[in-house]
Amino acid sequence: MKGSMAMLAVAGIFAATYAYADTASAPDLAAAQQIVTSTCSACHGADGNSVVPMYPRLAGQQAAYITKQLEDFKSGKRQNAIMQGMAATLTPQQMVALGVFFSEQKPQIEGATNAKLAADGEKIYKGGIAATNVPACMACHGPTGAGIPTEFPRLGGQHAQYVTTQLDNFRSGARANDPAKMMRMIASRLTDPDIAALAQYIAGLH
Repeated sequence: MKGSMAMLAVAGIFAATYAYADTASAPDLAAAQQIVTSTCSACHGADGNSVVPMYPRLAGQQAAYITKQLEDFKSGKRQNAIMQGMAATLTPQQMVALGVFFSEQKPQIEGATNAKLAADGEKIYKGGIAATNVPACMACHGPTGAGIPTEFPRLGGQHAQYVTTQLDNFRSGARANDPAKMMRMIASRLTDPDIAALAQYIAGLH
C-alpha cells in the first residue's frame, strides 16, 4: 500500500518531466523518418520494432517518453555510449519529431518464451510483492502495459532481454534518470528470479 501511495505521489513529477517542450510548428515527421532510416533503423528497425533483443522496441511508445530519453542521452543523464553518440547532434525539434514518429508505429508482440516464468511475472505485475513492498507494475504502466501518456512508458511487448537489462541497471544504479528514484527504489527490492519473471510476462503483454 505504501509503495502504491508513493507512486501516486510522484505522478505529477512524471507528468512534468516527460512533457516535451512546445514547438512553433508541428513535428516534421518526414525528416524524422529520414533520421530513422539512416541512423535508428540499424538497431531499432525501420518502424521501431527491433528484432534484436538487446535493443528496445520503440513502436507505440509514448512520444514524450522517447523525447525525454533522447534528451537524457544527450545531456549524459542517462548513460549509454552508443545512444549518447546518436543523440549528440539531434536538435530539440528532431527529438520531439522522433518521439512522435515512433509513437505512431504499430507495435509487434512476439510473446513470452517461458510460460512458467511469465505466469510468475503476471502475479508480480498485477499484484506486486507484499512481503518486500513492491507495488504492482500495472498501477503505473496499465493492465495491458500501454503506460500512461506523458507519465509512464509503454512496456507491453518489450524484449525480455531489454527489460531485464534495464531493471538490472535501475537496481545497480547504472541507470539513474528515473524521477524521484522511483524505479531504482522498486528494482532494489527485486530478486533475479523476480526480474526474469517480469521480463517474460511483459514480453507477451498487450
